[in-house]
Amino acid sequence: MDDGGARNVLGGPLQPCGTEPLTGFYRDGCCRTGREDLGSHTICAVVTAEFLDHQQRTGNDLVTPAPVFGFPGLVPGDRWCVTARNWLRAHEDGVAAFVVLASTNEAVLDLVPLDVLGLHAVDVPDGPGELEA
Repeated sequence: MDDGGARNVLGGPLQPCGTEPLTGFYRDGCCRTGREDLGSHTICAVVTAEFLDHQQRTGNDLVTPAPVFGFPGLVPGDRWCVTARNWLRAHEDGVAAFVVLASTNEAVLDLVPLDVLGLHAVDVPDGPGELEA
């Protein structure tokens, strides 16, 4: 699939998020988004047990496999493109998953500020200017 020049939150080309399991709304390993992606699966998260528990409690079961959708179920440490709203809710509740900034789609900035994403970043760039909104 052509990414149409998708950019990450740091302004560079959108990097892959994960292939084991294969993530992304389009199941291409990247947090690409489009008109069909009503949930905005734009944040590349490294999920934790606390995040997964929170998601399950709020009605977003990311643990239980759903083979019919090619979904294996997630375990702590997996990278997964999560929706901006669900991640933000987890952040507000104190259990946000880690974020891979280079693999997080800039479209998320419509809802989540870069400085908030940066609080949970696992790929902090060398120059602090790259984290300024």
